[in-house]
Amino acid sequence: MSERRRRSSNPGDGEQSPGGDGRSPYGHGGPAQGASGSGGGPDQLRSDGIRRGVRETAQQPRMSRAEMRRQGQKNGARGDQPGPGAGRTGKNGKPGKKRFIDYPRFGKSGFRRWLPSWKLVLSLFLIFLGGGVATVGVAYQMTPVPKLNDLVHEQNNIYYWADGSEMTRKGTTNRQIVELANISRPAQDAVIAAENESFRDDSGVDPKGIARAVYKMATGGETQGGSTITQQYVKNAYLSQDQTLTRKMKEFFITLKINGQQSKDEILTGYLNTAWYGRGATGIQAAAQAYYGVDAKDVNVCQGAMLAALLKGAAVYDPTLSDGNRKNMQERWTWILGRMVATKKLSQTDRDACGQEFPKPIDRKAPANMNGEVYYLVDTANKFLTSKDPSITQQMLDKGGYTIYTTFEKDKVEQLKKAVDDVQADSLKPDKREADKFVQVGAASVRPGDGAIVALYGGPGIENGHYSNNADSTGVPVGSTFKPFVLATAMQTGVLTQTDNQGKPKRINSASKYLADDNSEIHLANGSPAIGDDGKPYHQRNDSRNNPGYVSLKTAMQYSYNVPFVQLGQDVGGKAVEDMVLKLGLRKESLRPSSTLTYPLGTSTPSSIRMASAYAVFAARGQQADPYSVSKVLKDGKELPTFTKQPAKSVLDQAVADNVTDVLENVAKAGTGTKTNTLGRPVAGKTGTTDAGTSAWWVGYTPQLSTAVGMWREEPGTSKLLSLNGTAGHESVHGGDFPTDIFTRYMKLALNGQPKMDFPDPEPIGEEVDSSGAPVSASPSASASDSPSASAPAEPQPGPSASASPSASPSATAPDPGPSCLLGPLCPSSSPSKPTGKPSGSKSASPSASTSGSQVPVP
Repeated sequence: MSERRRRSSNPGDGEQSPGGDGRSPYGHGGPAQGASGSGGGPDQLRSDGIRRGVRETAQQPRMSRAEMRRQGQKNGARGDQPGPGAGRTGKNGKPGKKRFIDYPRFGKSGFRRWLPSWKLVLSLFLIFLGGGVATVGVAYQMTPVPKLNDLVHEQNNIYYWADGSEMTRKGTTNRQIVELANISRPAQDAVIAAENESFRDDSGVDPKGIARAVYKMATGGETQGGSTITQQYVKNAYLSQDQTLTRKMKEFFITLKINGQQSKDEILTGYLNTAWYGRGATGIQAAAQAYYGVDAKDVNVCQGAMLAALLKGAAVYDPTLSDGNRKNMQERWTWILGRMVATKKLSQTDRDACGQEFPKPIDRKAPANMNGEVYYLVDTANKFLTSKDPSITQQMLDKGGYTIYTTFEKDKVEQLKKAVDDVQADSLKPDKREADKFVQVGAASVRPGDGAIVALYGGPGIENGHYSNNADSTGVPVGSTFKPFVLATAMQTGVLTQTDNQGKPKRINSASKYLADDNSEIHLANGSPAIGDDGKPYHQRNDSRNNPGYVSLKTAMQYSYNVPFVQLGQDVGGKAVEDMVLKLGLRKESLRPSSTLTYPLGTSTPSSIRMASAYAVFAARGQQADPYSVSKVLKDGKELPTFTKQPAKSVLDQAVADNVTDVLENVAKAGTGTKTNTLGRPVAGKTGTTDAGTSAWWVGYTPQLSTAVGMWREEPGTSKLLSLNGTAGHESVHGGDFPTDIFTRYMKLALNGQPKMDFPDPEPIGEEVDSSGAPVSASPSASASDSPSASAPAEPQPGPSASASPSASPSATAPDPGPSCLLGPLCPSSSPSKPTGKPSGSKSASPSASTSGSQVPVP
């Protein structure tokens, strides 16, 4: 066969391939023929992937393999349907190099082009797994285990007065190292039962706990500590208390090494000697001495369970700090003993021998440099530190290294203490009168517009066995000192009984008249009677049994009448009052439910610090600044940025604050706070006295200083309040008595040499919005007395205290409900009352406050 015949490309020349019959050289049924035979089958692929068609005639020439390969490459370059390898072409159609990572995938289209192959996924997994294992291995080998004795670097904390002079130093941590043989077995078992029951058998690491803690830190959630004794030992002994991922990884590696290098007894010994128990005690030996005055080897199971409970956090479990702590300790102590019984470490008989209450700790020892008010000043500063920066714990403070600059002014602290001591020395005779025993005073002084706490009185000193900080006490009702907040709400947000031209609650002024008669019926904002706990219409009592009729709110504040402010509380809505006091700086946890009828009468229990700060807003003409006791903090010489002072913010209209001040200035001049007149400068403030005389208050201010003074009696060892009636020989004690006297004596000294400053004249604000039935002008005939012989004027003459009746005489026919009615939550609805009637312009909407709950009249 000639070369020309073999290479002919003319399809019509009639030439045939070798064999003469036009069949495929592969024979019948070969690849070239396919399922449809040699006639007109579909296009087929050769074994090398090149598409070709089945020849229609025997004369069609056949290309050589080299020619077909070149033809396929040309088709791929033109973008025709590629065969395998056709896409890997370089420039000028030349074949490209095969990629090491086939991604995006060659020869795939659509989403499959971006879907990695299982080979790629497996390869990447193995690469990352190997890299991770290698990284962990290297990190494990490179993480050293420091020597324990080289890590003990407790330092003093240094506290400074506001003028930069040193106040005191606190430290060093009380630490005493003992061997495990010198720690009683019950104390060991109690700790294991409380902290890590599987300690003897586990690997020392809780992976779930670590993962949970890392997740919390990464997402900004609440941080968590190590969940095994080994992890806690590593954190206590070898690491800082920083809650960071780096520290958590170090804790993990060191824990693994410690668990492999030390026995369980060695780890337990280290943990018990490095754990923090509060009271400045690190280690169980120091803790046993601090709480029970015994050595660790002599701790019994009942004491051991109590000490073990402290490991969860002495700040919230030390039972000597607060009633809440005492409750926490009781629950935790009971639970630990139960776990010891469950794990066969304690018999039920020995458990029963402990009784139902934990053994009471001994009194704390008072360090000489914490005597007087210094202990309470340091306590206040430390609370501010831990609340402002959650990363600073009491345990970290005990370790020391902090330099703390406070806002306390030494001279004012001494002056406030002198005022309290002098009044008590002049009035109280605890060796002669039972009612003079257990009298407590708490006081604080705040700078308006700034918030700096310049002085406080927390108690007679820890050297006298008093450890609770009275200035920060939150268990004493503030009484009628709460009423100005109700008035400020009515002036700022308005009353629900009338609306302005925009349909909003109408803002009122202090000239608005409200019924002040004793035992008057209270109405909701929609005009319907308020219902008490007995299901009957509620009647409010005053401290005095007079019936002055309708009086202005300014006069009602002057004589501290209860009825007008309980009604005003309904008119503005309890929730609105609550929102206002929160803006003024009171804490939510110190407030009673705003839905109760007597909420405006001060059933809430803010501290002296918070009350002084709230009244400072009035003095600062509506500017609120959170109270603070620390101006600057250094840790190991480096200043912490968390304690930068925040600017004051406006929470009241200036005109509202000035009008409230005008009302309270009248209280000091001619009302229940007249003892302040001896101060010789403008003063504004309010007295407060609670039901049954359990507390008495005066909160007052000048433009330069706001001071709150509270007085109460407290049963020793508990927070139960006792009546002040009979104290200092007085039948009853009011805020205008000793608290006002203390305030006046202190302010004379504290403001000595400072200019006398007047309060600004108030601008007119709001409208006179009288309750229904109020007369157009105050007159004797305006009285709502039920007796025609009553002669009580609407504007009573000034009196020295809330308990003194004004010049008006009570109604001749008004019955005396008796002391049981005064002390009870409700007065009998059958008693003759002076109904206020439906308020004018009242709405049909439901009131914003519920009348359910306890209503205790508070003058």
